[in-house]
Amino acid sequence: MKSRTIASLAATGIVLLTATGCGAMTVQATTFEYTASDGVNLPASDGPGLEVRNALVVADHDGADGNFIAVLINETDAEQTLALDWETGDATIAVPAGETLSLGAGAEPELLAGLDTIPGSTLSMYLQAGEAQGVEIEVPVLNNCLTEYAALAPNDSSADAEHCEHYEYSGGEDGESEGH
Repeated sequence: MKSRTIASLAATGIVLLTATGCGAMTVQATTFEYTASDGVNLPASDGPGLEVRNALVVADHDGADGNFIAVLINETDAEQTLALDWETGDATIAVPAGETLSLGAGAEPELLAGLDTIPGSTLSMYLQAGEAQGVEIEVPVLNNCLTEYAALAPNDSSADAEHCEHYEYSGGEDGESEGH
């Protein structure tokens, strides 16, 4: 009887050790820092400057022009400038001292004329925020088919959504969707 009890306790201990040991060796997903939005954040710089959050471009359906959308935070006591530079153009945005600009929400977005980047891709952009060293990041280029971006494409109205595709499951033998 004693040997059975010891054996069952040992088996229980082994099961518990192996079941909980997997969690001790696995990297927890909640420890990774990421941007929980459609846009990207400019990496933090040393010292005071200009913070860039949730940067993205909402482009016309053909990708010719786009609006730069972002939240720009200036926590300094002096005006700061965000310089944007991409393959086919450049732009600058001034942010007053101690202000937060929400481009595309509370403030007009910055028009990027001659964008030449289709929605669904990324745009390599060199951004320099304030006095910080510039950095090249991949900015997502979206269309205005989602409700939250419906009025943000520069030349496409929210009513002109013919370029947006809507798919329904057709239930066909091949299991593919058909566009409607």
